[in-house]
Formats: sequence, structure tokens, C-alpha cells
Amino acid sequence: MPKNIILDTTVLLHDPHAVFTFPESNLLIPIEVIEEIDGFKRDMDERGRNSRTAARILDGLRERGRLGEGVALDNGSLLRVICESVEAELPFPTDNALNRVDNSILGLAVHFQARRPDEQTVVVTKNVNLRLKADALGIPAQDYAVDRTTEPDVFPGWRRIEADTAQVRGLGTGREIRIPGVCGPPNEFVLLESPDGATKPALGRFAPAPPPDAAGGLILPLEAAGLSAVGVRPLNLEQTFALAALLIDDFRLVTLTGKAGTGKTLLAVAAGLQKVFTEDRYNRVLIFRPTLPVGKDLGYLPGSVDEKMRPWMQPVYDALELIREQDRRNPVRALPPDIMECEEIRIEPLTYIRGRSIPHQYIIIDEAQNLTPLEVKTVITRVGRGTKVVLTGDPHQIDNPYVDAQSNGLTYLVGHFQTSPLAAHVALWKGERSELAEAAANLL
Repeated sequence: MPKNIILDTTVLLHDPHAVFTFPESNLLIPIEVIEEIDGFKRDMDERGRNSRTAARILDGLRERGRLGEGVALDNGSLLRVICESVEAELPFPTDNALNRVDNSILGLAVHFQARRPDEQTVVVTKNVNLRLKADALGIPAQDYAVDRTTEPDVFPGWRRIEADTAQVRGLGTGREIRIPGVCGPPNEFVLLESPDGATKPALGRFAPAPPPDAAGGLILPLEAAGLSAVGVRPLNLEQTFALAALLIDDFRLVTLTGKAGTGKTLLAVAAGLQKVFTEDRYNRVLIFRPTLPVGKDLGYLPGSVDEKMRPWMQPVYDALELIREQDRRNPVRALPPDIMECEEIRIEPLTYIRGRSIPHQYIIIDEAQNLTPLEVKTVITRVGRGTKVVLTGDPHQIDNPYVDAQSNGLTYLVGHFQTSPLAAHVALWKGERSELAEAAANLL
């Protein structure tokens, strides 16, 4: 049965290539959607770039025929831009200019349902309110799910495994072990426990190489005693795994997720400083924090780039200040006294990463849950030789209206790199900011 899919502006702004992801369908785009996309073309943020890309894609399809009459796509679909207005068929007033695009989409859906009852008509939009209005009118509506992944908390990056006492002791003394029938993704961390609790649990991680047979994955020992970065020590099990991932040079990509106060930013910054100032492994720590107002409001703030970025990067400066104060109390200091002004630490707008190749640096992307999958791809493809990238964020605390917990770039990245030997992921659950902050996060 033919399927009529009506695309909303939010879908094309989220993924300008969305028109190619619906095979064997009739794709319908109201002319009002084209007009709304045109309104974003001068924006210099990701939304503006996507609007321009979507317009270029549609313009390129004109070579195949008139968009108003329908253009055949390679996947068997037919794309049409609908110019006639059918808002009059809606059972409510449509004179509100703010809802003009929504009304045109809903009117088109009602029109096709009435004229073609044998065909399924679906509205695809990332606008939650539009889906609610469509449902009230009896119109099937769905989110754009092409780049959606599983729930962000499904893969925590570590797990508990029971083994006999000899294996637990072996891993704890630095031996590699295999447990029959137990395998895991590359670099997944392991807490190995004996059923009776007779011996101290041991920490390890699955080897990045796939097991040669089905007998069991190779588990490498993980030394947690004395684990620290410029004096910052992990306070719980997840922080131990996270700091280990941040300090292991073979992990070129590390993702950390968790609620506020779990130590994501602090650990990432501390590990970066350790690698740059103590181990001289990277040339500098390069920190981005892609807050949404930066792309629109940054140019209106007075001062240099660093001064403009200061309000948006304050959590990072707070982490640096905490690390500096702790370093001051150490008998032997690991950091220079002027750490806040060092050239080895750079804080830049995310926009500056386009067109660059960044070698031998420790890159931190904080609040990465506000990135789209396309933005994450842009960031990762800028990485040069010898560079490590760390992305931190809380997928359940999103400010970007075009992504959610399952479609944001951070969750997308975790899902796609889960089996990569270059990557490691750790989900942090326990807040360590303060007893009051943890109680507020859980109770409020």
C-alpha cells in the first residue's frame, strides 16, 4: 500500500539528507516548509548550515523534473513540493500566523486522508507539539527515527561479572584471564567478583581485539591503586573506570555520560592536564563547550574571544580552579602557577573547529548532548594524528530543541562506537559534588 510521508521543517533542519531515507514512499513537502527553511539560511550555526544544505539538495533534484509535479528518487520514492493551500479543511481556525507551517502540514494530511483513504498518510516531525496536534486530528505522526539509537542508559560501559576465586585473584594480581562463555565489547570495563565474596573484587577490561574463539573474551587487568590525575583521585567505581579510560592512550575516543555532579568535566579536565603537563603526551588541552547561545549571542558580547566565552565556559573554569587549588596543597606541584593563563590550555567556540585538522591535542567537548549527530561527525572528523577526544554530557538534560535523549550526538556516538577498539564509554551514576547536591538531584 502506498505511504504518504509529510516532512516537517524540523526534520530537514536536523538532517538535510532526510529526503533520501524513506524508500518506496510519496514524500510531500509543503511550500511553507521551504519558506521556513529559507528563513534560517543566513544563520551561521548548525541550523543555518543544514538549511542551506537542504535547499541545495532540493535544488539539485530539479534536474530530474519539476518538484511540483513529483521527482523520482533512487530509492523508489517520489518527492513532491505541494504549493496549493488546504488549510481550509482543518476543523479549527487557521488565522494564527505563528502556526502557519504547522497548519499547512496538518491540512495537507487531512486532505490526503480524505482523498486517498486507501493510502497511509504519516506526518514526520521532531516537533512534539505538532505530533500532539496531529494525534488529536487522528493523523498518524512520528519522530524522525533514522538516527535514533537505543535508550542512552542501556550501555553503561562496564558490568559486574561473577567468577571463581582463582580467576578473581588472578586478575587482581595482574594476569589476563578468560571466563568460558563470557564476552564483551572491546574496552568494556569489568568488576570481577567471587560469588561468596571470599576475595577482594578485581578490575579489568575486555581486550580491544575480538576473541579468537567462542571460549570467552580476553579480560585485561586494570590497576586502580594510586590512580590519579594531577592529584585528582576517583571517589567511586564508575569514576575509577572513567579516569582509567581518560588516561589510557590507546583509547582515542572516550565518552562520559551522567547527571550533574558525577564528576565528568572535572575528571576530563584533570586527565587532560595530566597528559599535557606531567606526561608531555599532547601539545595542549583544547576545550569546547557547545552551549546554544554561543552561536547567536557571542558576537554581541564585549571583549576578546576568551572574554566572550567566559560566561558559557564557567563550569570548565570552575574545574580548573578546583584542580589548581588542590595542586597548591600538594608537596610537589604538577601544574604551573599560572595554569589559568597557560597557552597549553585553549578554550574556543565549537564553530572554530570547522575546516581544521587538529593533531597531538587532548580535546574535550563538554555538554556534548546538545550536539546533533552531524555536528558530532564534524568534530570527530577534524581529529588529526595523535589526538584524543573526550565527550561528556547528560543525555537527559538537553537544551537543543532539535534533539532528544535518543537522537542527540552524544548518544548517537556511544551507540555507533560501542564495538570500536578505539573507543571507551563509561556512564557515571553517583553524584560526588556534595551530599546536598546529590540529594537535590535525586529528590527534586
